[in-house]
Amino acid sequence: MTRTGGLQSDYRKKQELPDARKHQIISFIKSGIRILGYLCIPFNLILATSILIVSEVVGIYEELV
Repeated sequence: MTRTGGLQSDYRKKQELPDARKHQIISFIKSGIRILGYLCIPFNLILATSILIVSEVVGIYEELV
């Protein structure tokens, strides 16, 4: 029962829990890509920027897993 006294609907879609192991693996991959990107900054700014953008795309995917 809810505070208002009504019954709560059981027809709601249950939220799926994220896969913690996949999230962790993708997070480590993203961190490695970022480290690589930061290491490239003194040598090639365009390459470093591209690598860091890729790491952000991987970060978005990480949140979807």
